[in-house]
Amino acid sequence: MAKNDRFIFGIHAVNEAVNAGRDLDKVLVRRGVGSDQLKKLMGELSRRDIPVQQVPVEKLNRLTGKNHQGVIAWLSEISYGDIATILPSVYEAGEDPLILLLDGVSDVRNFGAIARSAECAGVHAIVIPSSGSAAINADAIKTSSGALHRIPVCRHKDLTKVVRFLRESGLRLFAATEKAEDSLFTSDMSGPAGIIVGSEERGISSALLKDADHWVSIPMMGTIASLNVSVAAGIMLFEAVRQRNH
Repeated sequence: MAKNDRFIFGIHAVNEAVNAGRDLDKVLVRRGVGSDQLKKLMGELSRRDIPVQQVPVEKLNRLTGKNHQGVIAWLSEISYGDIATILPSVYEAGEDPLILLLDGVSDVRNFGAIARSAECAGVHAIVIPSSGSAAINADAIKTSSGALHRIPVCRHKDLTKVVRFLRESGLRLFAATEKAEDSLFTSDMSGPAGIIVGSEERGISSALLKDADHWVSIPMMGTIASLNVSVAAGIMLFEAVRQRNH
């Protein structure tokens, strides 16, 4: 186990952490038939959008030789926010929201670098999916230069629902994709906006692309077809900043 990893184990201990409002990064649960207590705990974890992975008992045994009762949970390095409560407070402060959605950015250092750029750009919140996103661990926080302690991160099971909520709240959603015909630099990103960035391997999911208001691309002059995702996110964010301050 890595030195900086913080985990708890046992049904009672994990239950207590959940009921106390502690933020958990992920939970490993023994694969197969479990007790009623464990099934109840899994239901509560699902309700709170906490990532759960079912694994062989041997993996749990390798992590701790103590009585884990089929469950090990990692305590989060940060406290997660809720976009439904953050967004109204931004409007109440008289500001135009700028929200960044990361669809499947799984590399820890890319995630940390994006968070650093987002904090510098005045982003009000970063939204990530409950599963398939980079772990917010000590490496991510170090790469972010501490930005992950300053900018709210919201974790939600279904990003399509978040996108629809943002649209209903007056934001226009801009998806960064190579499929776009419109250039980022000719798109109007002033006013309340959300920026969606996908993973380097798969890009943005088709469901999120469908719900976005605008598809935009970053003009490329060289022979390499794409940018690193953290660089692309930074360009998107600061073009929005430029337009807001123009």
